Amino acid sequence: MTLSQPKADLQRYLQSARDALLWKLEGLSEYDVRRPLTPTGTNILGLVKHAAGVELGYFGDTFGRPFGEVVPAFEDDAEANQDMWATADESRADILALHRRVTEHADATITELPLDAVGRVPWWPDDRSRVTLHQILVHVISDLQRHAGHADIVRELVDGAVGLRSGNENMPSGDRAWWEGYRQRLEQAARDAR
Repeated sequence: MTLSQPKADLQRYLQSARDALLWKLEGLSEYDVRRPLTPTGTNILGLVKHAAGVELGYFGDTFGRPFGEVVPAFEDDAEANQDMWATADESRADILALHRRVTEHADATITELPLDAVGRVPWWPDDRSRVTLHQILVHVISDLQRHAGHADIVRELVDGAVGLRSGNENMPSGDRAWWEGYRQRLEQAARDAR
């Protein structure tokens, strides 16, 4: 039996969330990664950009570890929701490069600080703004997994692709006809419950 290594365990779950989110971009056109497919404009590339901002804030500002570059979408005077979509001037490559640089910065914070390192989340209420690296790791993992779920649904709306990660869809096997029959059963159950 392998004993748990708390920091390594948390880092593995964090990386899994990152990978799940990024995988949702694979094979899609520039248009499809940017398409707003919900009433609030949720799109896959915007979720990746937002995730970079999440990690930048929580693993940078919270622990007094400046990122070292200005990212307009994450500045205090940025347009509302600017971190949730990519402008026409921001390419997928730009967003992915930013995401990579931010995750490297976050990983350095995680590596260099102990789990009980104390930080302060400046945008949280004072009564709970004092945190540990352990708390922030759990918080960010939860947040990124939530956004990976959003990306999974948006990707399904784009081209029907679903799943946990490449090579492990984590879904029942079934062809298009099986899934349509399944969906129709659910629709009927919903109608019958009215």
